[in-house]
Amino acid sequence: MPNTLKALLRNLCITVCASAAGAASVSAQEQVVNLYSARHYSTDEALYTGFTKATSIKINRVDADDAGILARLKAEGSASPADVILLVDAARLHKGEVDGLFQPIQSKVLTAAIPAQFRSAPGADGGVAWFGFSTRARLIVYNKAKVQKDDVDTYEELGAPKNKGKVCIRSGSHPYNLSLFGAVIEHIGEQKAEAWLKGLVSNLARAPKGGDTDQINAVAAGECDIAVTNSYYLARLMRSTKPEDVATVSKIGVVFPNQDSWGTHVNIAGGAVARHAKNPANAIRFLEYLASADAQNYFANGNNEWPAAKSVTVDNPALKAMTGGKPFKSETIPISAVGANTTKVQQMLDRVGFQ
Repeated sequence: MPNTLKALLRNLCITVCASAAGAASVSAQEQVVNLYSARHYSTDEALYTGFTKATSIKINRVDADDAGILARLKAEGSASPADVILLVDAARLHKGEVDGLFQPIQSKVLTAAIPAQFRSAPGADGGVAWFGFSTRARLIVYNKAKVQKDDVDTYEELGAPKNKGKVCIRSGSHPYNLSLFGAVIEHIGEQKAEAWLKGLVSNLARAPKGGDTDQINAVAAGECDIAVTNSYYLARLMRSTKPEDVATVSKIGVVFPNQDSWGTHVNIAGGAVARHAKNPANAIRFLEYLASADAQNYFANGNNEWPAAKSVTVDNPALKAMTGGKPFKSETIPISAVGANTTKVQQMLDRVGFQ
């Protein structure tokens, strides 16, 4: 074979092989999505398995809390491998958006499935920074032997003089409370909200400590008479067969506050596409999967959350028992507005001495 022909074939092979290798590399890259998640629920494993089974896209997951994930994204900058961010609070999602850590999402599937209340306001290009995929209510629980339900059926009553020395609650600066307090600002204004927070502090039975389950247990144990909790913490106790949990549930009542006014505060767990995502198409595909009926039912039955997607119903016995099998009235203010009040809330907490 002439040398020139050999050289031509060799060069052709190099070109074709390189192209094939490049295509294989792209194909391999398209089959992965890198997830930074603040959801630490073992039941979510079914979500991830379901997505990979349906799409053949492998999920690489990094777990941390909301604040840790946002800090990591900032530190990594453009070198970050993150594609999808899952956070469990509206205030944190808003902070990630404001800090420029997310990229706009263009998805007809998501905008059709998730109500505007549970997603960020669209930007100039119509893109949405984040979407909520599940909701949880911020409830009031009370000791049935010591407190009348009518005395705790609104958030405002947590700060009323009649409940002095009765209230347990986790740290005021915890994201779940920051979002609740941010919602109260939206409903009654800054001046009244600060006065209410001052009353709440004066009504504490003990210094804020522990998580929501600790507050529920404290009410049952008589350490305090009233507490605030996310709904899924209570639902876990209601579904438990442990004797101590059964005993706790038997002693407490539950209120969905403000049913005669603006409705109960709801928070979200939501997701976004990282600003420097290397696999943005796969990231959007994953978020669209989270809005599917199958995934929404995992949220509801696995972690006792309500679906955020429209027209998805669930059959969770604890959630049904909690509401008496009837829908409850939830507030309708945009979650994004609640998150935007975080700085105001933190300043108020400093002024009223709420730890």
